Amino acid sequence: MPAEAVGVCHTELHYMSGDMTCPLPVVLGHEGVGILEQVGDEDLDISADDVIVVHGAGPRGYPGMPEVSNVPLPAKLLRAGVSDMVRISDGRISGTGFGAVVLHVAPEAAVGGPLGLLRTGDVITLDVPARRLDVQLSEEELAARTPSWERGSGVGDGGWPWLYAEHVLQADEGADLDFLRGARGSAVPRDSH
Repeated sequence: MPAEAVGVCHTELHYMSGDMTCPLPVVLGHEGVGILEQVGDEDLDISADDVIVVHGAGPRGYPGMPEVSNVPLPAKLLRAGVSDMVRISDGRISGTGFGAVVLHVAPEAAVGGPLGLLRTGDVITLDVPARRLDVQLSEEELAARTPSWERGSGVGDGGWPWLYAEHVLQADEGADLDFLRGARGSAVPRDSH
């Protein structure tokens, strides 16, 4: 089904532009097969045209949203000379990460976001100028799927882990706690990290 016909599994892209030096070609559009497997498996059927998907790494799915989405390229593709692949995640990566990576997809899989509906083999289309990320599936197929990832039960019934998991906002809203929104008296400086 054409990407335009898919509305359920769509997210608006926000991207930076500016005078940045990049050792790789800029990827503005790509279509490939989604891979939601362990990419370190030497027997994995994966090519440079595929799209690596990491879900369950957002603010609620992986509480605290640590930098766990910096997925290395499969060793067999590196040996073949592949230097980059499109990677998509609801999590974040280190500032030293690079390449064609779409991050902070929101809503995240753990709260019912679109990445939780994807399966290995789904065709994913990335269109940066149009600010679109789509999967080529019918509305009926998406509605029939159950999420492939849900937040684990390890947060408990109380305390800080529970409070965080229940009140953290999505990445596109700053991954802050909802009850703190508007409660701070001054701006947070850019270099505060």
